[in-house]
Amino acid sequence: MLQVGYFRLKRKRMRLIFPILLVSCGEPTPDSAPAASSFDEPCETVTAERRVLWGDLHAHSSWSFDAGAYGSTLTTADGYAYAKGDTVMLPDETGAMNRPATIDRPLDFLAMTEHGEFLGEILICTDPAWAGYTSDTCATWRDVSASNGAFDFGVLMASRTPERFSDICGDGSDCIDAARLRWREVQRVANNADDRTSACAFTSFVAYEYTNTSDVSNLHRNVVFRTDDVPELPITHFEAPTPLSLWRQLDDECTEDCDVLVLPHNSNLSNGQLFTIDKDGVDAAEIAALRARMEPVAEIFQHKGDSECRNGFEGILDDPECIFEKLRPPNASVCGDETGSGGMRLWGCVHRLDFLRNVLVEGLMTEHRLGINPYRLGFIGSTDTHNATPGHVTSTAFMGHVGVADATPERRLGEGTVTHDTLENNPGGLAAVWATENSRDAIFDAIRRRETYATSGPRIELRFFGGTDLPGDLCSWRDRIATLDSIGTAMGGHTTAANTYFVEASGDQMPLSEVQLIKGWIDEYGVPHQAVVSVLSEADSDESIDPETCSPIRSEPNRMCTVWTDPAPLVDGFVYARVLEAPTCRWSQVECNRLAEADRPSGCTESHVESIVRHRAWSSPIWVQQSLQ
Repeated sequence: MLQVGYFRLKRKRMRLIFPILLVSCGEPTPDSAPAASSFDEPCETVTAERRVLWGDLHAHSSWSFDAGAYGSTLTTADGYAYAKGDTVMLPDETGAMNRPATIDRPLDFLAMTEHGEFLGEILICTDPAWAGYTSDTCATWRDVSASNGAFDFGVLMASRTPERFSDICGDGSDCIDAARLRWREVQRVANNADDRTSACAFTSFVAYEYTNTSDVSNLHRNVVFRTDDVPELPITHFEAPTPLSLWRQLDDECTEDCDVLVLPHNSNLSNGQLFTIDKDGVDAAEIAALRARMEPVAEIFQHKGDSECRNGFEGILDDPECIFEKLRPPNASVCGDETGSGGMRLWGCVHRLDFLRNVLVEGLMTEHRLGINPYRLGFIGSTDTHNATPGHVTSTAFMGHVGVADATPERRLGEGTVTHDTLENNPGGLAAVWATENSRDAIFDAIRRRETYATSGPRIELRFFGGTDLPGDLCSWRDRIATLDSIGTAMGGHTTAANTYFVEASGDQMPLSEVQLIKGWIDEYGVPHQAVVSVLSEADSDESIDPETCSPIRSEPNRMCTVWTDPAPLVDGFVYARVLEAPTCRWSQVECNRLAEADRPSGCTESHVESIVRHRAWSSPIWVQQSLQ
C-alpha cells in the first residue's frame, strides 16, 4: 500500500514539507496524515524579559480508553477548541451531551495527552469498519451503563508485561494499524491548532500519555514533542515495560529535528515507585544522567491531588500547609524504606518519595553518592481532565472531569466508581511558563530551563530569583526584572551562592495572603533538612469569605513583593517559593451549600477533605551548590 511520508527542509523558523510516497506492505492507507506545516512567521510579540503563559500539559478526550468509557464523546480537536474559548457540550448523567461548558479565560498553550495505550483499540471499538468492532470487549466498553470499560482496559496496565485483547486485535496487527491512523490524526489536530501566524495566539504540542500502572501504582508520564517530527507510533507500556525503557527508546527514536520532554505526574499515587527504578543491570549514574535530561519538570498538582508534601513521615518536617488536597486520609499507613503497591486506587502505603519536596532532597543525596542529581525538577500543574476541558479549574462552577461519572453534584460528592474517586478530587491546576514568545520553541526552552511554576487553579503571577546581596529595594525598581536577569538566578536555575531571594506575586481574583520560602539542604555531615520560612504576609487576609455561605468578603487581588535575606545561606540545597491565596471554600463545600440539607451526601459532613482551602502557586526551585555539575 501507499504511505505518505514527509521530507523536511528547514530554514531558521521557516519550514517546508514536501510529500513523498513510500511503498510499504501490510499497512492501511492513512486517510488523514499529519497536516503539512505552513510557513512559520516570526511572532510579532517578543519579550526579552519574558512573559507568563498559561497552559495545560495533561488532558484527555474520548480518544483515551478511560474517558470514552465514562461516556464522553468529545475529541482531541474539541479539547483544543475549548482551550481557545469555544463552548463544548458535556454529558449529563444519562450520557446526553447537553451541558454547555466554556473556559473562563482561554489558555495560551495546550498538549492533549491521550493515553498512548489502546489508541488503536478505541478507534476499532468506535468504527464498525474494523473486524474487532463486534468483539465482546468492545461491546462491553461501549455500554457505559452496564460496565466500567475503564477498568477492563486499565487493569491490563497493572501488569509488568501487558498483552493486548485478542478479540479486538487478532494477532495484534489490526490494533497497531489502527493506532498508527489515530496517532497521525492526533498529530494533524495538534498541528492545525497551533497558531503559526505572526499573532502567535496559541501553541499546541503533539503529545501522549505513557500509562504504566505496574502493581496498581502510578508510573505515568506525559510525553510532549517540540516539533511535528515525532516517532511513527507512541512508545507505550506495551513496548516499554519500565520508565527506563521508555527514556531509552525515546532517546533512540527522537533524533535530528525531534525533541521530547517526559513529564512525570501523580507521584502521590505511586507508593514510592514513580521516583525509584529497576536498574535493569545499568550503571546507576548512567540512569541518573538520562533521567535528568529526559525529565526536567514534574507535575506537582492536578485533579487527583497535591504532590508537594505530606505530614507524618518520621524525621521529616511537618508543615501545616501539607494537608492541602490530599487524596489519602491522615491515618494512611506509611511505607518506610520499601515501596508499596495499589496507590492508583488509594490502596497500600504512602511513601515519602510520593511527594516532590522529599524527592528534591533525595536528589541532593543521590548527587553526593553518584555525582549527578536525577531529581533537579521544576514544577508545573495541569488538570488531567477526561472531559476534553483543559484549563477548567473553577471552584465555584466545577462541572466535573470524567464524563457521566461526575456529571451531577450528587455524583461529584458521592462514592465514585471502581476506577474513579469523586469528593477527594479537585478541579485541577495550571502550568505557567516564563517565555519570550508564545511558540513551541520558546515554551519548550522555558520548560528545559525550568522557568516554570504551578498553581492549584488561580492565575497567580509569580516571579522568583536568588542572588548574592540583591538590593533590598528591588520591588520598587521599574527595571527590576532586567536587573535580576543580569545579577540573579531565575526559578529553575542553579548557582554557586545565594544569600538573598526576590519574590513577586500578583493575585488573580482573590487576594494573596502569604509568601513562604521552602528550603531543603544537606549539612556538612550529610544529613538532610527542610524548613519553611514565612517572608511576607497580609494581616487581614483570613477574612476573605463567609465560611457559612462561601460569599466573598474581600476579593480584591493584590501584589506582594519582598527581598528576603537568608540568615543561614545554603551551601548545598534548594529553595522554592510557595504563595498562598486568602482562604476560600473548596469546590465541594460550594456544591454542598447549594444542596438542601436533607439532600447532602455524607461526604458533606463526614470526610477528611477540607471545606476551606488556600489556593496557591509553587515556583520551580533554585539550586545553590558551591560545586555545580
